[in-house]
Amino acid sequence: MEIDPGKNTVSENYKIMTGLIVPRPIAWVSTLNEAGKTNLSPFSAFTFCSHEPPMVAVSIGRKAGALLKDTGNNILRTGEFVVNIVDAAALDVMHNSSADVAPAISEADVLRLRQLPSSTIAPPRIADAPASLECRLHRAIPLGKERSMFMIGEVLRFHLRDDLITDGKIDSVTLDPVARLGGPNYAKLGQVIHLSEATLPVD
Repeated sequence: MEIDPGKNTVSENYKIMTGLIVPRPIAWVSTLNEAGKTNLSPFSAFTFCSHEPPMVAVSIGRKAGALLKDTGNNILRTGEFVVNIVDAAALDVMHNSSADVAPAISEADVLRLRQLPSSTIAPPRIADAPASLECRLHRAIPLGKERSMFMIGEVLRFHLRDDLITDGKIDSVTLDPVARLGGPNYAKLGQVIHLSEATLPVD
């Protein structure tokens, strides 16, 4: 089957993209709304994009193709956000935090999530997240016809649960991360396959 994305609707292309580009890590982003309350929402268009300085990127779409989502507005206004890493224990509450609510509503408060102050920025981090990254907005880039915002943030602080790191390396099994699939579907880590250093055959 060959598909021309130019002949598809936005929804049709979205379903194909989110079904093929899997599994995707989840950025559970906390920001502050205009009233100073914690906005919390998950985004699975998320990755790291620089090591020096460390930077992460989150793509934030628009509601019904028009208004930028609350998280995006908050980041543009304050220049600050926290990426909380989601583990399996937080799957249900993370999923429920994606509900579409008014900008003044604090998902963190409604879901009764414990929050901790950040060290360098105003938005708090989620206490039960195994890791949190305090970020300052480096650049916001509008993309495509829908003008989704590609938010690049410099990581100012890493907060890690003590059992996650040994000799500077994160234990992915202990982290127990959750990944997003297509639709309202998620995956756990599953089998971890360790390979030796890559080589090519030499004649």
